[in-house]
Amino acid sequence: MYSINNTVDSAILKPVSQGYDFIMPPLVSKGISNFFSNLDDINVVFNDLLQFKPIQALSDTSRFMINSTLGLVGIVDVASNYGFKKHNEDFGQTLGVWGLSSGPYVVLPLFGPSNFRDTIGFIGDRTYTNPVDYVDDIAARNAFIITNTIDSRAGLLGAEKIVDEAAFDEYTFVKDAYLQKRRSLVFDGDPPEKFDVFEE
Repeated sequence: MYSINNTVDSAILKPVSQGYDFIMPPLVSKGISNFFSNLDDINVVFNDLLQFKPIQALSDTSRFMINSTLGLVGIVDVASNYGFKKHNEDFGQTLGVWGLSSGPYVVLPLFGPSNFRDTIGFIGDRTYTNPVDYVDDIAARNAFIITNTIDSRAGLLGAEKIVDEAAFDEYTFVKDAYLQKRRSLVFDGDPPEKFDVFEE
């Protein structure tokens, strides 16, 4: 599946993202990234509450409100200038906070690295807290999804060079990096010494 994803990415997504990165003015590209980041804050707030982080939920709600109004529906990240930093929370992390084991590492078709817990979390995030999924107009909803996908892939072009230069075994490198990052996020950057049996 990893090889299939790489083939699809190399044939379609990467060239399109490179073209997007080439023709899109940096200011416009940044605005698009900020817009989708602002929409993501809705999901972040939801998971803040599920993880019993009321102070962070208040901060992230304030961030969303400031950027949605003063930031022109999130195109400009005004809130960061006021000290409301961006947080990364999702339902996969919430399940981890609740004590669910990560389960085995998997590679999802098109979506890439994951594990059993994050796959469940991904379905939860996509089904209930993704604002784009509530857009009634199918053409508009698809346009949002495609634009977000291309913009996100374009943002990874720089990281891809690091993987190419650092990894003798690319699959293992990506797997280890993914598991370490997700574990760190679940424990807010301070994971315990004891590892999940599936991550050893």
